[in-house]
Amino acid sequence: MTQTSPSGSTVAEAEAFLAAHPEIEAFDIVLHDANGIGRGKIIRRHELLSFYNNGRHLPISILGLDICGEDVHETGLIWDQGDGDLRAWPIPGTLKPLHNTQPPRGEVFMSMYSLDGIPMPSDPRHALQRQVDALAAEGLSPSGAFELEFFLLAPERDQNGKMHPARDVLDGRRSTKTEVYSVDHLHGMLPLFSDIYAGAEKAGIKAETLISEYAPGQYELTLHYRTDVMQAADDLMRLKRIVRAQARAHGVVACFMAKPNEDYAGSGMHFHVSMMDKAGKNVFVEATEGVWNPTILHALGGLKTTMGESMLVFAPHANSWRRFASQSYAPVSPTWGVNNRSVALRIPAGDIKARRIEHRPAGVDANPYLVAATVLAGIRHGMANRIDPGAETTGNGYEDTGDQVIPVDWRSAIEAAKASTFLKDALGEDMHRTFTAIKAAEYARVMRTVSEVDFDLYLYTV
Repeated sequence: MTQTSPSGSTVAEAEAFLAAHPEIEAFDIVLHDANGIGRGKIIRRHELLSFYNNGRHLPISILGLDICGEDVHETGLIWDQGDGDLRAWPIPGTLKPLHNTQPPRGEVFMSMYSLDGIPMPSDPRHALQRQVDALAAEGLSPSGAFELEFFLLAPERDQNGKMHPARDVLDGRRSTKTEVYSVDHLHGMLPLFSDIYAGAEKAGIKAETLISEYAPGQYELTLHYRTDVMQAADDLMRLKRIVRAQARAHGVVACFMAKPNEDYAGSGMHFHVSMMDKAGKNVFVEATEGVWNPTILHALGGLKTTMGESMLVFAPHANSWRRFASQSYAPVSPTWGVNNRSVALRIPAGDIKARRIEHRPAGVDANPYLVAATVLAGIRHGMANRIDPGAETTGNGYEDTGDQVIPVDWRSAIEAAKASTFLKDALGEDMHRTFTAIKAAEYARVMRTVSEVDFDLYLYTV
């Protein structure tokens, strides 16, 4: 018996896709968990229509897994609920062909619902949708885009056990220089980047400017601005999968750790966001350039005052916190400024009609659905309470400690997130419990692990 999809997907979309792509033999059906990891199945071509007709049963525990894919019982999603099945449904518009796959495959994102069609609140997509719906009720619609920074690394480690930049796929040349903004340096990876752009085009993603970033083997891809922030988050998740797959096909490793090299800057995931009213007008735009609109100031105030309790979303892993070091091109305090890349909240220079906030704290290892949900909730909080962001930082933001308390490490961030009523509202009570429980379990795993640095520091000295 065919059921009505609560996600809004239709069988007609699947039928049209199959007709247009007779070559595709299988599909990755992908659900993103709290860590942003794609979980799901590979189904055969003949199974696609059944998926669109009836959804797909998946265990509720799939949303309560840690970074290693192991159950976290403290989420309450395992034995507390009998680890029963829920139903995942395809997301409209996410059915796409995959580039450079043999045999040819497609991909579709899905989201989790109860058996009677109620959104499963521990699904990160639903957390973001709650904030989008709340803004819609206030007559506002958020637009945005993410930036994707990443490293291309050699598959083998060096003689010291360190990861190092990949050789150029064009001719095997290797550079250990920073090469920031070097155009010639990009040429050595053009065969790989051409495949990334081809994959993005097939997926309907407008991947734009490519640059060599501020570390050996580090790159950045920018994404076209979207009027729908959910689509912006989808773009980021899909592009990460494309980059990883095409890098692997060329024999190199695409790395989305926040800080793979202690000697150089890490990788961020800056989120650009603006707000439109019902008439399509950007409410952040000032009447006179340089005389700031109170709405954007209040939005900055909300983001600034909630940043401390939100840092676990922006820096969710142990490695995330290695990225925050002075002069390492990652913001270390809740500051704001105009055309200033050393602050956490930046108003970029440029066309006044495109006025937006660039939110810079999140690492590329963060979940974009949760980042966007938290940022939108912070903006709503600031606008509703008319929060003053304080003085603009006009100089070196790394030397400005700000006037808000920010966690200094992963443990402090976990405790701040657990206690935060703001974050509970931003993510929803169930998503908040799931996320913080997973992070606490991962912290315990890291702390009981004896690492190489322990042996290096203590084996022959204490």
